[in-house]
Amino acid sequence: MSGRAPAPRAVPTPRATLAASSAAGLAVLTALVASADGRPFAVDTAAHAEALAHRSAAAVDAARLLTATGTGVTVYVLAAAAGWFACHRARVPASRRVPVVLAALAVLGLGQTIRIGLRTAMDRSRPPAADWAAHAHEASFPSGHATTSALVAGLLAWGLLRALPGARGRVAAACCGLWAAGVAGTRVFLGVHWVSDLVGGWLLATCWLALTLPLLARVAGRAAGGSTAPVRTASRTERTAPGATAGTPPPRDRSPVRRTAVRGSDATPGSGE
Repeated sequence: MSGRAPAPRAVPTPRATLAASSAAGLAVLTALVASADGRPFAVDTAAHAEALAHRSAAAVDAARLLTATGTGVTVYVLAAAAGWFACHRARVPASRRVPVVLAALAVLGLGQTIRIGLRTAMDRSRPPAADWAAHAHEASFPSGHATTSALVAGLLAWGLLRALPGARGRVAAACCGLWAAGVAGTRVFLGVHWVSDLVGGWLLATCWLALTLPLLARVAGRAAGGSTAPVRTASRTERTAPGATAGTPPPRDRSPVRRTAVRGSDATPGSGE
C-alpha cells in the first residue's frame, strides 16, 4: 500500500467558472433559438407589446440618443480609454500605455467579430419593421448594441477599478454597468430587438471578457512594471559637502586634533552648561 498522498484537485478560478457558465448559457439559448426557427419566445412578444404600449415622443427621442452611444466610433474611444486608465495609478508613461490601449481595442474588435459570425449563422428575424422606432439592419441574434455596450462597459470598469481606489472605482464601474443596461434596453423599447437577443449579447460579452481580461491585465502589468521611479533630489547638505555624492551623507571628521579640541571646549567653565 503506497503512503503517497493524493494530488490536490485543481479548483477553478471564479473567472474560469464565469466563462464556462456564460458559454454554457449562450449555447443553450442559441440552441433554443435555432430549434424555434428564430421565432420569438413568449417573453419576447410580451416585452415587445409592453414597449409599444408605453412609447412617447420624448421617450423615443431619449432612447435614440442613448442607443447611439452603443455603436460607432464612441465604443472604440471608450475601449481605448479603458486601456489608458488601467495604467493611470502606476503613472506609466504615455509611450508604455500604447500596447495596453491596443490590447483593449483588440479585445473589443475580436469580440465584435465573434458576434457577427454568430449573428450570420443564426440569421434570426427582427420584430416587425412597422414597430421600429430606429434604423436597424441584418439579423437580430445576438444584439449588436447589447454585446458591444457590455464589452465596452466591462473594459471600462476594469480600467477604472485599476485607476481609482476604493469606493470611487466601484461607483464608476457601477455606472458603466448601468450605461450598458440602458443601451441594451433601448433596443427593445425602440422595437428592433427581442429580449432574448439582449440576453444572448450579454452572455457572449460576459464569456469573452472572462477569457480576455486576465490576458489584458498581464499586458497592463508589464507596462506598469517597466515604469521608472522618480529620481531623489539630493539635499543641500549633500550638494555642498566636499566630496559627497548624491544620496551619501558627508563623512564624519575623525581627526584626533578635532576630538581633543571638542573635549577641551566642553571642559571650559562658562560654556553654558
